[in-house]
Amino acid sequence: MIGKLNHVAIAVPDLKAAAATYRDTLGAKVSPPQAEPDHGVTVVFVELPNTKIELLHPMGETSPIQGFLDKNPSGGIHHVCYEVDDILAARDHLKGRGARVLGDGEPRTGAHGKPVLFLHPKDFNGTLIELEQA
Repeated sequence: MIGKLNHVAIAVPDLKAAAATYRDTLGAKVSPPQAEPDHGVTVVFVELPNTKIELLHPMGETSPIQGFLDKNPSGGIHHVCYEVDDILAARDHLKGRGARVLGDGEPRTGAHGKPVLFLHPKDFNGTLIELEQA
């Protein structure tokens, strides 16, 4: 059901510094910052030949990423995102097998302008999973 790895998301306490590390130290192509107010984050994408790294920074104290950074002040891997062909069919398949979809269970528009859902980390070995319709 899941397709290719779309990205690995890393929560960072300083978006500008993290982007500079990937760009200047590792030599990666880094996108400009992109505000995602519906998700409470500002993101930067690090483009790699086979996938992307998404750097996440909170937009305010109520952002879920701020809660993550409160527990992990240096930042860290927040989630992995896999592509699916049909997000509604994937959701229904997963729910039918006992997986919990976070929020109201309805897809929201993600940073790439495509429908996304998040799956409870307790159902996936402690890893928050994002599904994005390809």
